[in-house]
Amino acid sequence: MKEELSELWELIVAYIKQETVVPLKSILRFLVYGLVGSIVMIFGFGFMVLGVLRLVQNETGSSFRGHLSWIPYIVALFFALMLGGLSFLGISRHSKSRERSD
Repeated sequence: MKEELSELWELIVAYIKQETVVPLKSILRFLVYGLVGSIVMIFGFGFMVLGVLRLVQNETGSSFRGHLSWIPYIVALFFALMLGGLSFLGISRHSKSRERSD
């Protein structure tokens, strides 16, 4: 009887590990990769926007100097909004296609 209880306990522990620990590890891995990817994308988008700002400031010569010096910042803002919109569209398309496949 004691052996059967020991086997039953081992079976219960193995089942709990299988049904809780393994899925939690996969969810944690998914979240870590998502967080790292998000951080990398934020830095990448930030550098792209900064690059567009510097490009507009340097390549337009003296066109945006003096009282028009704010225009390159508006161009960079629109570029940032465009990147955000494209990212949102990509994410929403991906989630819609995922819903269809489920």
